[in-house]
Amino acid sequence: MPSLPFLLFSLLFLFPVSHSIPEYFENCRYIKFECGEISIGYPFSGGLRESECGHTGLELQCDGDTDTATATIEIHGVKYKVMDIQQKRQTLRIAREDFLKDSLCRPQTPIQDSIIDLELFDLAPGYSNVTLFYDCPSSSSSVPSSLACNGSDYHNVSIITVIDDFRVEGCSANVTFPISWGRFSFYDREDPDFLQFLREALETGFEVKWKEDTQACRSCTASGGACGFNINNQTSCFCPFGFQNWIESPNQCLRPVAESKSKLKQNLFIGLAVAVTIAIVLVSAVYFLVLRCKGKSLSDHLCQGKIKDNAGIESFIKKFGSPAPRRYSYREIKKMTNKFDNKLGQGGYGTVYKGKLSEGRLVAVKILDGSKGNGEDFMNEVASISRTSHVNIVTLLGFCFEKSKRALVYEFMSHGSLDRFIYDRDLHHQICRLELKTLYDITLDIARGLEYLHQGCNKRILHFDIKPHNILLDENFCPKISDFGLSKLCERKESAISMTCARGTIGYIAPEMVCRSFGGVSYKSDVYSYGMMVLEIVGGRKNVDVEVSQTSEVYFPSWIYKHLDRSMNRDLSGEIIDEEDIKRKLIIVGLWCIQSYPSDRPSMAEVLEMLQGDLQSLVIPPRPFASSPVRSPKTYTKTSS
Repeated sequence: MPSLPFLLFSLLFLFPVSHSIPEYFENCRYIKFECGEISIGYPFSGGLRESECGHTGLELQCDGDTDTATATIEIHGVKYKVMDIQQKRQTLRIAREDFLKDSLCRPQTPIQDSIIDLELFDLAPGYSNVTLFYDCPSSSSSVPSSLACNGSDYHNVSIITVIDDFRVEGCSANVTFPISWGRFSFYDREDPDFLQFLREALETGFEVKWKEDTQACRSCTASGGACGFNINNQTSCFCPFGFQNWIESPNQCLRPVAESKSKLKQNLFIGLAVAVTIAIVLVSAVYFLVLRCKGKSLSDHLCQGKIKDNAGIESFIKKFGSPAPRRYSYREIKKMTNKFDNKLGQGGYGTVYKGKLSEGRLVAVKILDGSKGNGEDFMNEVASISRTSHVNIVTLLGFCFEKSKRALVYEFMSHGSLDRFIYDRDLHHQICRLELKTLYDITLDIARGLEYLHQGCNKRILHFDIKPHNILLDENFCPKISDFGLSKLCERKESAISMTCARGTIGYIAPEMVCRSFGGVSYKSDVYSYGMMVLEIVGGRKNVDVEVSQTSEVYFPSWIYKHLDRSMNRDLSGEIIDEEDIKRKLIIVGLWCIQSYPSDRPSMAEVLEMLQGDLQSLVIPPRPFASSPVRSPKTYTKTSS
């Protein structure tokens, strides 16, 4: 057996140094620069955000008191007031501070042009350069009439635009900066309205678009990491505890135990391979089993009445891993939600409010309805979600359990629920429909989250309420499965579980939940709900809409199947090359998932293979029927000849 020093020395070569410095991950992931009306995270730093969280050229400062604070940024020695930041458009509207405070006659000293850092910014369309010339000699007859500067270091200032054909020499100073073009060229320089327009344009500022490696950051956040920058000002990915970067995936956070043998072999030296690989696999397996399987089921203890307060829940949750959700008093819950003044949504088991922790992190707080049964939904959520740690499962940060008052504190998801982005019909809560490629990525990530819940250790977590409303999206549209109020823990070896009543939402409930002749209730019930949700994403409409009568409409899966029929004669290359191919792949997978008999549906692991595999290899599922279903062959993909 190799000695411990020998193994440690070998590990230095096996695994690259991780960028997952804990304080950088926490800071860059959750802390934003806050100043006045400006609130922004990546790619900026400043305030409470560490310098590693932002590009060195995008460091913000906050000037003034809380009520009158203004955000500023320095670019090439010029200080600008930050008027507005648009994260989605990647635009920054800024205005020169010296002109705002002291007018055109008192530029900062020494005079600096507003030269935009072309490596970091692009000037937005609609702007053009203007040059101010100070104290030009009177012999320069081509210079337009000057504006008098009283009580300044300069006597007069002349304004030259890019359309002016002037060559000015011998002036004391000059400064060039962008200005919104608008009606600028139509003004006579002698017109008093021209000066007013110029002042307004200076106060409005100009827009620049910052350059950012969006793909690298999206990849990082989708894997559970936090975006930042390294010393070379390149996007870096800081990972949480238990994850690390790999040479092959520098912008992703991966679990060491999840790495394939092929990747490990790439990092092994010949001669150390066998000993080190065995050691790593053994240690990782033990760690994984302890983390996932330690202790008796929390739900059993809750249901038996053995845990009756915050302290009891907290002490037991710690057995499932670290860090454990924090315990909050109801008084703290009221404070973080500002006495429940910002309602985010209403569910069947409670109301969700927006809140903020003392350190400034935004959270979502679910206040459970005490009149709903004996609190089984609360027990299910805490018992189930405390066992999870996955980028596509919402994180439980804390809880409150004081007599009849129960609350759950989750990470805040800025884009809300998926149902706001998938339906074509104008809904009162709809924002916009996402691009199909983005929706495809979302369905893929949801499948990963569900597969994680189902694969378990010695217990599976069955969700029983998969639907767009329970899929939350973060700032990068990375989806996370939420709302475990109807979930159930079951032994992995169990092929079916007993149910006293149907669980779920109309339109997403699997047939076996209401009619046992279709088969036993199992994790395949979640597969059915997932499939129906995928078909809704493709179809852009609800399967069953309680707000609109559906009696005259075609059975939803049959309606979806017609779209598949229309695309049957298209030439396929075996790859997803356009939106029609993406639609077809999602329809095929969705229709397989909603097969009437559970045994005919794929597992979530098989769903992932189908989504990530070639479209050409997928077998078309049998046509669905609203009643009296016909058994289908369990063949999802074509076998290669």
